[in-house]
Amino acid sequence: MSNKVFIATSLDGYIADKEGKIDWLHSISNPENNDMGYSRFMEGIDALVMGRITFETVLSFGIDWPYQKPVFVLSRKLKEIPPQLADKVFLLHGEVKEVLKTIRARGHQELYIDGGKTIQAFLEADLIDEMTISIIPIILGEGTPLFNKIAHPLNFRGIDCKRYLNTIIQTTYKRVRSY
Repeated sequence: MSNKVFIATSLDGYIADKEGKIDWLHSISNPENNDMGYSRFMEGIDALVMGRITFETVLSFGIDWPYQKPVFVLSRKLKEIPPQLADKVFLLHGEVKEVLKTIRARGHQELYIDGGKTIQAFLEADLIDEMTISIIPIILGEGTPLFNKIAHPLNFRGIDCKRYLNTIIQTTYKRVRSY
């Protein structure tokens, strides 16, 4: 069982700009559509867990639903899922540890945790086992940060580092637990 993050940030640690937009992610030319390990990452995932803002961002792309695996959306504000996604997306409320128990009880063991507030909540609860972070060499100055304050330091160990498109640095970190 593990909870993994696969995300891109700006050089100064933001996952969205000050307007909540992510179009800067495409500021690097990628003519061959290199997915930078995303497909391989997704092969090892049973389900996705994301927050409402990330869910609404995906819906705003105006494309067919991009996920073939179940998606659990964490939200206190969202009351229902669009009918066309009823068998693909599931709405959950509550603290992350309880939500995680619900998801695990449904048989999902390898989870992709996505979205700023969701990742931050899982980190605060010490529920992230691995993070793959791709750094786009742009400084946004402000926006939505990947990391927020946490009560206690969390140690991670770098287990892989790659360079894509001659400019994007992707590092994978594994959580080091002392127990």
